[in-house]
Amino acid sequence: MARVWIEDRANHTDYQAAMEAWQTAKREGSKRQAPGRWRVRWYGPDGKPKAKTFAKLPQAEAEKDAITARLDKGSYRDPQSAKAAVRLVADEWHGSLRKQGRRTKDDYRELLDLYVIPKWGDWQTGAVQWAEIDAWVTELCSTPGKRGATLGPDRIKKTYYVLSSVMKHAVKTHRIAASPCHDHDLPRNNDQDDHVYLTHDQLEVLAENAGRYQTFVRTLGYTGIRWGEAIAIKVGRTQLEERRIRILQAYSDIDGHLELGPVKNHEKRSVPLPRSFAEELRPLTVGRPRDALVFTAPEGGPMRYPNFRRRDWDKAVQAAGLGDFNLTPHKLRHTAASLAIAAGADVKVVQTMLGHKSAAMTLDVYGHLWPDRLDEVADVLDAGRAAALAKLRAAITPAG
Repeated sequence: MARVWIEDRANHTDYQAAMEAWQTAKREGSKRQAPGRWRVRWYGPDGKPKAKTFAKLPQAEAEKDAITARLDKGSYRDPQSAKAAVRLVADEWHGSLRKQGRRTKDDYRELLDLYVIPKWGDWQTGAVQWAEIDAWVTELCSTPGKRGATLGPDRIKKTYYVLSSVMKHAVKTHRIAASPCHDHDLPRNNDQDDHVYLTHDQLEVLAENAGRYQTFVRTLGYTGIRWGEAIAIKVGRTQLEERRIRILQAYSDIDGHLELGPVKNHEKRSVPLPRSFAEELRPLTVGRPRDALVFTAPEGGPMRYPNFRRRDWDKAVQAAGLGDFNLTPHKLRHTAASLAIAAGADVKVVQTMLGHKSAAMTLDVYGHLWPDRLDEVADVLDAGRAAALAKLRAAITPAG
């Protein structure tokens, strides 16, 4: 039970002095309120003493009961804490990030500095309300980005996520009771319109035109791993007998320097390989050190995206007759997903392949690719029922 009590200040010298001053001011026409006789006192979750005064005892008793209930339920928040500026809470949140890679943290910092802090930085955390955030989301939809065009849906969603994370941090640090970032109508993107789903034939033609990087292109197209994950594959992480590649790390380009770090969402995983393709990888791994990179730049070392695009990829795309598809290496993830789904993979398998944080995300992006199997389910149920009825009739039909 929380310790909250009421103290009568009638005999306190400071209260008596305050009353005399108030009475004098009142005679002179002042309309200021009388000093509070009844003081509610308690200790907050941080162990520090708190106090609040009231002129009337019933008011003090009501406050005492309310504070006691909040302390007992764990929902108590110090009103002073809610006055902390959003920029302070944002810096605290960003400094608390430990699992994210440097590139992710840099992206969050950029969104804070460009869009969150200019709008909310000087606001008291407790003053930020749902309606103001909703209006801000509308503003973001017409806000110019770094390249002049208005912010796209993905950029707006990430910016909103950053503010939401700051507010969740405010809840965790007992500054506010609940986050105002919920149930906002965020813009939807039409990324599916930009997806490219190559057939097996198209993927093979593309790979055949990629020169020394044929196997690399097939790796992207059949496994769905990200660029940074693919160029970080080491010999010791290929399991060709089991037809698996273990995805444990990824390269990120940080200000022109490649840094090896954790995979996105920390989704370490094993991805499957078609049997014929596993054999294609064998010459790149046999007899090489376990920590050697499977795929390297022509001069050795990790592959660089701009160089690969200029020297190999763009030429292969044109030679394969795919120049109208706006095809990038990253978009081969969509091809990998579509080929896996066509082969019968369920949502959990595709989620694991792509390293998505949740199956819901996989369904949101690729749900339209799964066939409508309602008729198939109905047929299976019908066959099962027919078999059961046949057994039942055979059991109850008299012999002879």
